[in-house]
Amino acid sequence: MNGLVLVIIAASVYALAYRYYGAFIAAKVLALDGNRKTPAYKLENGYDYVPTNKWVLFGHHFAAIAGAGPLVGPVLAAQFGYLPGTLWILIGAVVAGGVHDMVILFASVRYDGTSIIDITRKEVNKISGIATAIAVIFILVITMAGLALVIVNALYNSPWGTFIVGATIPIAIFMAIYMRWIRPEDIKGATIIGITLLLISVVAGPYIEHTAIAHYLTFNQKEMTIILASYGFLAAVLPVWLLLVPRDYLSTYMKLGVMFLLAIGVIFVNPAIRMPAITPFVNGGGPIIPGKVWPYLFITIACGALSGFHALVSSGTTPKMIKNEKDILPIAYGAMLAEGFVAIMALIAATSLIPADYFAINVAPEVFQKLGMKVVDLPVLSHLVGENVAGRPGGAVTLGVGMTFIFSKIPFLEHLGAYLYHFVILFEALFILTTIDAGTRVGRYLLQEAGGFIYKPLKDRNWWPGIIITSFLMSFSWGYLVYGGNISTLWPLFGTSNQLLGAIALALGTTVIIKKGKIQYIWITLVPFIFIATTTLYAAYLNIVTNYLPKGNMVLVTISIAIIILAITIIIDSIMKWYGWLVTDKLTKEQVKDSVFN
Repeated sequence: MNGLVLVIIAASVYALAYRYYGAFIAAKVLALDGNRKTPAYKLENGYDYVPTNKWVLFGHHFAAIAGAGPLVGPVLAAQFGYLPGTLWILIGAVVAGGVHDMVILFASVRYDGTSIIDITRKEVNKISGIATAIAVIFILVITMAGLALVIVNALYNSPWGTFIVGATIPIAIFMAIYMRWIRPEDIKGATIIGITLLLISVVAGPYIEHTAIAHYLTFNQKEMTIILASYGFLAAVLPVWLLLVPRDYLSTYMKLGVMFLLAIGVIFVNPAIRMPAITPFVNGGGPIIPGKVWPYLFITIACGALSGFHALVSSGTTPKMIKNEKDILPIAYGAMLAEGFVAIMALIAATSLIPADYFAINVAPEVFQKLGMKVVDLPVLSHLVGENVAGRPGGAVTLGVGMTFIFSKIPFLEHLGAYLYHFVILFEALFILTTIDAGTRVGRYLLQEAGGFIYKPLKDRNWWPGIIITSFLMSFSWGYLVYGGNISTLWPLFGTSNQLLGAIALALGTTVIIKKGKIQYIWITLVPFIFIATTTLYAAYLNIVTNYLPKGNMVLVTISIAIIILAITIIIDSIMKWYGWLVTDKLTKEQVKDSVFN
């Protein structure tokens, strides 16, 4: 097997899936209506509800959903071999992740851009709404903290990285001003200006380290945490068109651009896939992931195939800006397939390394010694990137080394290994940061909706005290966890909680299809719901009995049990609702006709 074959297979599968399966869901199941007025126009306020160009919004949506998952998850899952991860990324993105994102975005558009919390409360019942609110907000804070920790570790004491990532903020603001006041709707001109300035900042980055400016761009971990949380606050408070959308749109060019270049590199170099199709670790006992391929593969890859976090974006910022319902297909389904392609590229980069070298990078030295493996190219790889990469677990360094290894095989780039490696690490940080800003804003929406039941003015989307208070609470919550440095102990919860949120969203998607009167198509969401709910609940149970309890970590045990109970409550509630509608015929034709989904 070689990388070129995997690229061709992935591109073919996703192209066919978009053309046929995605189009089928859009036309037959959801019956998207291009003539229906969207919330962006109905509730336009120039702040959150802003009609946005389809491709600009695609850029924002893709940047918001594509965080660490499609980069790090496949790299870690390579422990099982290249085949299990490849199959799940291809199949999962098509039949689970893309469907999940598309149906939730449709439901939120029909509900005037409200979140899955509000939709669940209205379509299932109040108990599920409350359970969803608690689960979603809790999961979101953990997710933001975990992702932020990765960025802090990548950027602290790095003036080069801080300069490049920080430069995207003023560039994005200038693009926003250009498109709004200087040359309204000139997307092409703004794109050229933004990309040109971004490339200039990337080239200038290494030289910043040798100037006096470097002193003012060098921050320790605590300082970087405060800066990052402050940025999250600003991204949540400022008008969506001023910072969040143009910055995410700009970042998307870098994200997809680097992945496109990697695909070209794979085609040109055609690296051999050196990891076997299946390793002995599929039966458990692996040095990176201790459990068996089922269920741990699915919670490890996460966003590369299915992510509950996507439901928060699909019912958060994106539905408030979409101009036409028919744009749901390219924005939701298309962006998920693009993320799947990113995950395949990450998997190729990791599996192109010799297995012994892969494990030597991804596990602690003392653990690697017990594997009985001997490194092959690791000294050469360390020299190539300019630093010792042994014993650097987490996936990010492995991906950086793998991508640099492929790029360095291209003529004229063989002597730029250190530059390429640091560029890839910065690319990963930028990749994740776009999830942080969108996630913080989505958290503000959720807190406003949930807090509105306690204090009604909070629910007013235009009430500035509520906007500021909820933005501060969200950014402070995840910032506090990162500042304390203890979020790393909670990180194992991310995989299970994120996938359980995906199961909750798929349950809501099933409700949507039933309420549309399209019962013959219920399998579209029901099948992936059953699979991911069963898989993730089992994974959560294994985490408790084989990981947290043996270590005496009762905090993680308590949190895990709480998330499981919340998820089961919502799932049982939904099933009882379906039973009432489908078996006892409580869903009348009039109710279907009057449904907001029709």
